[in-house]
Amino acid sequence: MSIALPRHPTLRPWLLTALCAVALGFAPLASAELPGAAADSPPPSDASTAPLDAESGDLPGAATEADEVPTVHGLALYDEPALPADFSHFPHVNPEAPKGGSMTRAAVGSSFDSTNPFIIRGTAAIGISQIYDTLLEANPNEPFSLYGLLAEGIRLDPERHWIEFDIRREARFHDGEPVTAHDVAFSFELLIEQGNPFYSGYYAEVQSVEALDDHTVRFEFASNDSRELPLIIGQLPVLPKHYWESRDFSAPTLERHPGSGPYRIGEVQPGRSITYVRDDDYWGRDLPVNRGRYNIDRLVYDYYRDRDIAWEAFKAGVMDYRTDARAATWAIGYDFPAYRDGLVKRLAIPDVNPSVMQAFVFNLRRDKFSDPRVREALSLTFDFPWLNANIFYDTYKRTESFFQNSEMAAEGLPSDAELELLEPFRDQLPERLFEEPVPIEHPDDLRERLRVALDLLREAGYEVEDGVLRHTETGRPLSIEVLLYDSGLERVVQPMLRNMARLGVQSSIRIVDINQYLNRLRSFDFDMTTAHFPQSNNPGNEQRDFWTSAVAEVPQSRNLMGLQHPVVDALVEQLIRADSRETLNTLTRALDRVLLWQFAMIPHYHSGETRIAVWDKFDWPEPYPKYGMDLDAWWVDPEREAEINRRVRRR
Repeated sequence: MSIALPRHPTLRPWLLTALCAVALGFAPLASAELPGAAADSPPPSDASTAPLDAESGDLPGAATEADEVPTVHGLALYDEPALPADFSHFPHVNPEAPKGGSMTRAAVGSSFDSTNPFIIRGTAAIGISQIYDTLLEANPNEPFSLYGLLAEGIRLDPERHWIEFDIRREARFHDGEPVTAHDVAFSFELLIEQGNPFYSGYYAEVQSVEALDDHTVRFEFASNDSRELPLIIGQLPVLPKHYWESRDFSAPTLERHPGSGPYRIGEVQPGRSITYVRDDDYWGRDLPVNRGRYNIDRLVYDYYRDRDIAWEAFKAGVMDYRTDARAATWAIGYDFPAYRDGLVKRLAIPDVNPSVMQAFVFNLRRDKFSDPRVREALSLTFDFPWLNANIFYDTYKRTESFFQNSEMAAEGLPSDAELELLEPFRDQLPERLFEEPVPIEHPDDLRERLRVALDLLREAGYEVEDGVLRHTETGRPLSIEVLLYDSGLERVVQPMLRNMARLGVQSSIRIVDINQYLNRLRSFDFDMTTAHFPQSNNPGNEQRDFWTSAVAEVPQSRNLMGLQHPVVDALVEQLIRADSRETLNTLTRALDRVLLWQFAMIPHYHSGETRIAVWDKFDWPEPYPKYGMDLDAWWVDPEREAEINRRVRRR
């Protein structure tokens, strides 16, 4: 699946390999540079460069004409941006961080055949988002505030019917061509018309885009209901019109095409490795937000089919950074010479964002999963306590919410505010949703859980005959194939399948290569598979792609399970239009509760922290930003890197 999104993981985290990005400020514009201002006009007042509250847009006397709307340096979803227009550098970075060195990471269990991440065809190289700049960038110390990057000025209609961006005159693509408003309009239309279907849904409420001149672009909105739409537009990646207008954008390519970001595409070894090289001539290197960032000269991603081989490569010093997602490795695996000698260190960074919902998903397009009682029964065969004690070294917690580790997670019985939302749909929801608390309570003892599961299956019309669970009307056995591409998950799946067998369910595992796996997902050719549903602190338009009926049959949508439920659809639309943090929290809790009672997936587990192992050549600023680690602010110590290289070669 190839979807490219902004680099900041706290905002739109579907591109899991993306790095954190930070906010960008700008100096106030001279009056002659303001659209519609004459050269002899008086200079703008302080209010014209004050941040605009993207929630209300309230400014005394604000009008809807562009020349009467203040030009601002940043937007926030519900409050004003925290940083003033004249900040010199981002607070958490080291503005004097040295440049140089390299970072090598592994891409495990996959391959790539394209450097175009915006289309449905092909598999894009990891890290490709680092070659692009967006109109605005995010501050990882704020939940959802954006500051100018390619855009130095922003005008948001107080009635929220349009937004304008002033494109920096100094902005350049890697081939030296200027970035203009025409590139912005072209990029938007290209993504809508030829990009992954995700984009047409994500930007559905944009009515039109127009380059008013070379440096001013305007987006008109079909409605002003969505509070986050202006910020979503600010996350638009900008592509070079002069490069793509004569090429087939819809076809995978391995060309080293230009972006305007801090890194260029370097060496490309198809399916094996890709290198990104820091652009010494990066047009934005001296902008306040970029000081102390993008310090590492070479970012290398090596591809491995097997995670054990990747692990051995890390221990040998072939890689120098890894995120460790295996409990056993983290618990007992770091007993090797380089770690004992202090050349490798480990970091456990507490999660401050919602934990990723990782789960086994049912393909609801298949009749055998149409009954929620069947899905609930099968979910009872997942014995997390046994897995945690026997495989995971008691390092995980069960995931019990789609918004785990946040104030947006449903808890207990529905609150009065939730009931106000849910009561109109009562006849379309299970009565248990109103009467039983979440997390949904099931017996702890496996034997008792399987007894409950068998009762549910009997209610759904199944009986066990000669050890095989069959539907009493059709005589068909309940058979399930779990589709995987990573053999490492077998140890998680097999205990569940053994428990299913105790119920008479015929089950198996099918492990295929990554390309076949992706093709089968695209055509929805699976019974069950694994999926991830990462959430930001500000859920919005992306929820349509996760859960709604409109995308249930759209190839490459994130609604892998094919969920089609009118209450979910209605809550998602209300959530997108939430006009306050309190309303957003209430809506996410209601949505969370409805999703949980669908039993459309079997939630896995989470650790509550990000585990990282690095060869000890890196430094980073502390404390970490509130909403992300910001790898872009790391740097390499040249003396420690040289010493590590010397000792690794000697080994």
